[in-house]
Amino acid sequence: MPPPTTSCRCIVAWSVSPSSVIARSERAVSTEEFGPIVSVEWLAAHLDDADLVVVDVRWSLEAGPKRADFERGHIASAVFADLDVDLSSPASTDDGRHPLPTAASFADAMGRLGISDNTKVVAYDDAGGLIASRLWWMLDALGRSAAVLDGGFAAWEGPTADGPASPAPAVFSLVEWPADCVITKQALAESLDGALTILDARPPDRFAEGSAVDPRPGHVPGARNAPAGANVADGHFRSDAELAEHYGALGADGDNVVVYCGSGVTACADLLARRTAGLPDARLYVGSWSQWGADDTLPAETTPPTPHSRRSTLG
Repeated sequence: MPPPTTSCRCIVAWSVSPSSVIARSERAVSTEEFGPIVSVEWLAAHLDDADLVVVDVRWSLEAGPKRADFERGHIASAVFADLDVDLSSPASTDDGRHPLPTAASFADAMGRLGISDNTKVVAYDDAGGLIASRLWWMLDALGRSAAVLDGGFAAWEGPTADGPASPAPAVFSLVEWPADCVITKQALAESLDGALTILDARPPDRFAEGSAVDPRPGHVPGARNAPAGANVADGHFRSDAELAEHYGALGADGDNVVVYCGSGVTACADLLARRTAGLPDARLYVGSWSQWGADDTLPAETTPPTPHSRRSTLG
C-alpha cells in the first residue's frame, strides 16, 4: 500500500504557564482519588500506607538505568525498577529497543519489587514523568492501580534514603498483555489509509530527521508530531484543560488514536496525558520507530512538523 498524502502535521508550541502547575497541584491535593497523576503532597500523606509501593524509574537515553543515582538518594521506602530489564524484553532489530516483557517476566519483576495484585504504585523519575509513565501504562493495562508522581524526584521535599532497596517479595499474578491496548507493526502498516490518528511523541528534530540512536530519518506516514515533553511545563504535567486543548488542536481528541515514540517509552506520557484530560484511551505502538525504522520495507515520511490547522486535518 503506498503511503498516504497528508496536508499537514504539527507541533503545538506552548509558553510556560505557572497557572497550569498550580492548577495541577491544587487539584491533586484537593481530592482523595488515586491516580493517574498524584502530587508530592498526596504522596507525603500516604507514604506509610501498607498497600503503597513507590517505584523509582529514573533512566535516560544516554545513561540508561540510573541505579547509581537511586543508591545516592531516593524517596524513602522506594524501590528501583530497571527500564531495560524489569519493564522490557531484550532489545532487537525485529522488536525495537524496549519491547514489552513477557507476562511471566513482568509478573516476576513486580513481585521482586514487592508489588502485589492489590498494591497501589506511584512511579517517579527525573524526566517530567516521561519515563515513569511507561510503568504506569503497563500496570494500568493489566488493571492494576498506578500513578505517576507529578514533578518527580526534584519536587519531593519529604524523607529520603540512600543505598539499595530490599523489598519484601510479593505475589503479582501473571496476566497476558491485553491486545486492545497495543497495535502491532503489521497492523499499523495495514492501517495507513487515514482511519487512524497516529501521533509521534518524539522531539521535532527526531520526527523529521535521523538520530544517533535511530539513523533512519522520518516518521510513520501520516503521523502528527505530539512531543511527549509538550505535556509538561517546569517538570509538572499541564492542567487537564490545557492537555485537552492541546490534543484537540492536534485533531487527536477522539477515538482510533495510536501513539508511538522511539521505543515505546515516552509515548506513554501522551497516553497518560490523554487519560487525565478525560480523552478516549489510545493504543501504544510498542515497537515504535526503533522497530518501524529498522524495516526498510516499510514506508517513511520526512516532512518536518508544521503549524497545524484542525480544520484542514478534519477535512
